[in-house]
Formats: sequence, structure tokens, C-alpha cells
Amino acid sequence: MVKASKGIRCRTRGILRKKPREKGMPPVTRYLQNFEVGEKAAIHLEPSSPEGMPHPRFHGLTGTVVGKQGRCYMVEVREGNKLKIVIAAPQHLRRIGQ
Repeated sequence: MVKASKGIRCRTRGILRKKPREKGMPPVTRYLQNFEVGEKAAIHLEPSSPEGMPHPRFHGLTGTVVGKQGRCYMVEVREGNKLKIVIAAPQHLRRIGQ
């Protein structure tokens, strides 16, 4: 048997798939959105832009923006009993509470 791949996008067939009418690039405003420190944000992976994409295990989680690193944002997420800081580009984040 061949050894199973352990790449960054392995086992993401459902997570990183778009519906037929959503295929292609997202609107430019999604790349330009700004988040304030303390604001809630959901991690929703955008498959068409791999840069700044957090690990797929964080897809669907909600956290608090705690800072900015370059053009990416640091989001504090609870995974089990631990608090983790996820670095994600703005196109992979969705605003909560609108």
C-alpha cells in the first residue's frame, strides 16, 4: 500500500468545494474588509485563495480578533479546553453579529 498523503489540504474534499453558482473568485470587498480588536469573526475558508488560509480544522469556528499581523488577523479560538491563536487573511473571515 501507498502511504496516505498528509498535506495541508488533505481530507478537505467537502470543506474546500464550492457550489456551482459560487465558483470563481469572491468579491473584492471580501479581501478589503477590516476587523477591529475585540470583534467576533467566524473562520470560513475561501478555497479559491490559498494564501493566508488557516488549517482546515479551524473551518466553521468562531473567535475573537486579538490583533493584526501584516495584512492578516490573529483570531483567538477555543479548541477543546485550549485557546489557540489562528492567523487568517480577511477573505477567510466572516463578520458575526450583522
